[in-house]
Amino acid sequence: MPNQKAAASEQVLRLLYFNADFWQQKRLRAILFAAGYDLAFGPLARPRAGDAVVVWGKSPTAHRGEAFAARHGLPVWRVEDAFVRSINLGRAGDPPLGLLIDPVGVHFDFSHPSRLEQILAKDPLDDAPLLVRAKQGIARLRALDISKYNMHDQGLAPPQAGYVLVVDQTQGDASIAHSGADAARFTEMLEAARSEHPSARIVIKTHPETARGYRAGHFGAKDCDACTEILDANISPWAVLEGAVAVYTVSSQLGLEAIFAGHRPQVFGAPFYAGWGLSDDRMALPRRGRKLTRAQLFAASHLIAPCWFNPFKGALCSFEEMLDVLEAALRARREDGAGYVSANMRAWKRGRLQAVYGPNKPLVFMKNTQKAALRAQATGARLMVWGMANAPPDTPVLRVEDGLLRSSGLGAELTPPLSLILDDLGIYYDPAHPSRFEALMMQPIADDARARAQVLLDGLRSAGLSKYNLGGAALTLPDAAKDRTVVLVVGQVTDDASVLLGGGGRSNLDLLCAARTVHPNGFMIYKPHPDVEAGLRLGAVAAQDLAGLADLVAVRADAAKLLDQVDVVFTLTSTYGFEALLRGVPVTILGAPFYAGWGLTHDLGDVPQRRRDHLRSLDQKGLPAPDLIHLTHTALIAYPRYFDPITRQPCPPEVALLRLSNAKQGGAAMPKGAMLRLLSKAQGYCASYAHWWR
Repeated sequence: MPNQKAAASEQVLRLLYFNADFWQQKRLRAILFAAGYDLAFGPLARPRAGDAVVVWGKSPTAHRGEAFAARHGLPVWRVEDAFVRSINLGRAGDPPLGLLIDPVGVHFDFSHPSRLEQILAKDPLDDAPLLVRAKQGIARLRALDISKYNMHDQGLAPPQAGYVLVVDQTQGDASIAHSGADAARFTEMLEAARSEHPSARIVIKTHPETARGYRAGHFGAKDCDACTEILDANISPWAVLEGAVAVYTVSSQLGLEAIFAGHRPQVFGAPFYAGWGLSDDRMALPRRGRKLTRAQLFAASHLIAPCWFNPFKGALCSFEEMLDVLEAALRARREDGAGYVSANMRAWKRGRLQAVYGPNKPLVFMKNTQKAALRAQATGARLMVWGMANAPPDTPVLRVEDGLLRSSGLGAELTPPLSLILDDLGIYYDPAHPSRFEALMMQPIADDARARAQVLLDGLRSAGLSKYNLGGAALTLPDAAKDRTVVLVVGQVTDDASVLLGGGGRSNLDLLCAARTVHPNGFMIYKPHPDVEAGLRLGAVAAQDLAGLADLVAVRADAAKLLDQVDVVFTLTSTYGFEALLRGVPVTILGAPFYAGWGLTHDLGDVPQRRRDHLRSLDQKGLPAPDLIHLTHTALIAYPRYFDPITRQPCPPEVALLRLSNAKQGGAAMPKGAMLRLLSKAQGYCASYAHWWR
């Protein structure tokens, strides 16, 4: 559960500030408001009961608030960034995703206890679910390569393994002086590393702010010799820790992460993580002595003490929910770094593609695929095409498609998608070739990922969401359906790529006939595809053919509600079959869609042999086959990317669910029809020239 307020805060309702940052930084104010506190500019405020003075850590301006608090007998609260902050540095303008709001002290000041230290010293930290969350949190940070700041380049390799890591910090940093250290302590640390590892290579890790030129560090070229080097490259902290045989630090957060990475760091200051039996401490720490595990340390520092914030909801959240938000933003940054050249893309699609894939480096749109491929090769960008569009042979290509939780409206009506898929191996609806979707389905998923997928699945079921979320009337079954197997036959667009590639040459009429053959006495409902109903695509079944096969035609029926009334679904390749699985409805398939061949459906079509081989291999190893939760995680979390139309930022699927659910309940509607066509095309043409102004 999110930590809604700092300890002993119930009586504090208003925080008086004396630093302009509390007024200028919207995110800082938003987190404090979400935590339940009003803010007031101290010099203009009349102190009253329930007030406290808030200052930023031990900043140079903190004395203003401290003096005011002393004069008026008010408590001083200190605020600092949490230990997972943002993608970029705070000095570069990135807002924080969490804060430590401390009514006791500040975590890096050893001269006085802090709320975090009190948690570490006195909280039982023995709750089993909490410790499971902590272990999963450490594993997820490592798997996602997340640190406090996250602008590191994953393509950069660390030095050859086997080095002693010495961690530098910026000169004048408050965490140094207030941990009982000074510049001389850094010199002492380097000499200790050399004397204790006389034959080892020494790698001095530069602080990110030093590497960016914001503040000077303690080490430089003068400290290097034949066995000592400076590492100022933008390399992942986890990768750097992986190759180290020992870690030396004064008070850096990298020392904390070293503990989580399995090291026992040599600590020359008195940071909050020292003194708990997880580090070798070169200073006396008389207030501490309790022996903690890594999971207990993480539980205190990342799960209990911080106030985490979800900017899409404007509310406090759990650590895990914050990571979902950061993961979505990081995925976009990391995947889109090289940029894209998009070939032969329809104009109305370009605006959303530019918004999703082009914030860091604008997409270049070209009509000619061959020229686009040459442009991508020359610039180091990646070639992007829609779906199964042709690409030059032997050319790496990314295929983009709508996601499976798409929008409130049809794609054929030019409704922009909230989710998109970018596949580097193939595309999910082409069974003839492997895809990234298949690769993800063949990988095991962690317990916390399963838990997340279960929550998302429950939310989808509760909200009654589907791919297009068109709404519609609830269908009332006639008395003739009683005591009969209710079979829903799902029609599709005749020339849809998934039908052409995975339908086995069968038509909607073939599907109806097959369903009637399998269920001769069943009550047959035929549901035409929404695009066909809207007159936008081909696939209609003649009335005389329907008369002999279907007992009822579900015209413009609510897709999600319909699944609550049927016993089985028949389909060729429709994603509606996937939605039926999500709601526990048995599905029979004549084609080979992405969700067939995993043991979850009754397959009458030719599913790829490689999927059957995978199931056989798992069975031989005594491992479980993919289940519905695995499918949900792959299809709705791991495979697609999501875009929030309100904040226009990358978002996790939970935010897309929230937006679609709100729209279904009467929230703001998206424009449709002719006006949408004009707006989408105009936006698309403008997106083609985004590189002119970005």
